[in-house]
Amino acid sequence: MYQSFIGLEVHIHLLTKTKVFCRCRSAFGDEPNANVCPVCMGYPGALPALNIEALRMGCTVARALNCAIPERTWFERKQYFYPDMTKNYQISQFASPLGREGYLELEGRGAGGARIARKVRIKECHLEEDAGKMIHTGAASLLDYNRAGVALLEIVTEPDMESGEEAELFIQELRRIVRYLGVCDGNMEEGSLRADANVSVNLPGRGLGKKVEIKNLNSSRFVRLGLNYEIRRQGEALDAGKAVVQETRLWNENRDETVPMRQKENAQDYRYFPEPDLPVFCPDGAFLSSVEAALVELPRPRTRRIMEDYGLSEEQAAFICDEKQGADYFEAAAAAAPGEAARIANWFLTDIKRVLRRENIAVRDIAAFRLTPPRLASLALMLGRGRITGKLAKQTLERAAAEDRDPEEIVRAMGWEQLADPAAVAEAVKAVFAAEESAVAELRALPAGSGPGAVEKRRRVLTAFLVGKVLAATGGRADPKIAGERVASSL
Repeated sequence: MYQSFIGLEVHIHLLTKTKVFCRCRSAFGDEPNANVCPVCMGYPGALPALNIEALRMGCTVARALNCAIPERTWFERKQYFYPDMTKNYQISQFASPLGREGYLELEGRGAGGARIARKVRIKECHLEEDAGKMIHTGAASLLDYNRAGVALLEIVTEPDMESGEEAELFIQELRRIVRYLGVCDGNMEEGSLRADANVSVNLPGRGLGKKVEIKNLNSSRFVRLGLNYEIRRQGEALDAGKAVVQETRLWNENRDETVPMRQKENAQDYRYFPEPDLPVFCPDGAFLSSVEAALVELPRPRTRRIMEDYGLSEEQAAFICDEKQGADYFEAAAAAAPGEAARIANWFLTDIKRVLRRENIAVRDIAAFRLTPPRLASLALMLGRGRITGKLAKQTLERAAAEDRDPEEIVRAMGWEQLADPAAVAEAVKAVFAAEESAVAELRALPAGSGPGAVEKRRRVLTAFLVGKVLAATGGRADPKIAGERVASSL
């Protein structure tokens, strides 16, 4: 049995309008090489200029991860030769990153259902420019430099995780955090959130083993699969008396295995030295205040608070808080309908979720949903006060979302307000009894007080049948409780 050590390097594209050191547009999906200039293409004599919004966003993430922001921070040149970086160096941070010594507390369940609770130390957060994108066609390699120079924040953890499940949970929680903060869309399939994983195994108590880096992990699931595969591979090598080689490997998703890529570089291989064209940045009080103002209640604390404030289950609260926009929607509706939070939560997890999926609206875009929080609150209050039945409430919800109408208006126009007048319900019961003489006669003939058994089961079936007929006769408007009482008293 070996002990495993996992550290992650997570890169996130910051949602700035322009790149980090030039004024080129920062966007995904534009025509190849449309968003380039002498600065991001590395032309001789071109000078970089720091995008202060990128620095502010990076510091906001650092603070959300409990990092300390230094009094002075600066940039270095990271030397390497590769076609996707035309300057042959990357402007990055090494000696003084914008955030250090933070942590993220993990809490949740892994793929197998096992409970995970772990505090992962954040070594640093540093700001840098992204490289271009290479597209390999077999006959040739194509280069798109639109991504070159896009603001990239790298979050580096200490090797505190021990399984692929923990690393997957870390990625998922970090993704929620940066989306809550509004600094990254977290779309791993588009490359705006990417992860490299470092893993080593050793005998318990012996400390770190030989570190292997895994690249090409473009989903949290592949992070889990790749790390668990690599832990097994290294353990099997040690069992066979072989040495683990320090190297960089790629995750092959088609074969579900890691494959060698190159020998792992060390920091000294990059020959870092201070970037001469960018001055040292010393954050002042106004800058630090703007960073603190950008912080929001994060998903994990909000989940716990919503459980306590509204009496929801962990599963309900976790789903509601998965996206900030969804949690904001729920709390706005719950605030407008006191005492109806549980009902609103149930609708959110069932009917609203279904309608959103049908209309192809993501939860993060719920502001475009026609069933607004005030409308949802109005519907919940109508049901809670007995003005409408549960069945008709669901139909009203569907119509309000489809037709962009107020629930009150729909209920009035359709004549759906609940029939709670005992006399009116009694008339409906009388009509049903006349139409269903055989069922009524059979029910009246059953001996009373027969206790549990076939007779009592038949009694319940016939009673439910008659109540259902009463509800149908009133268009679903009759109060089910009053209908049941009237059926019972008329036998």
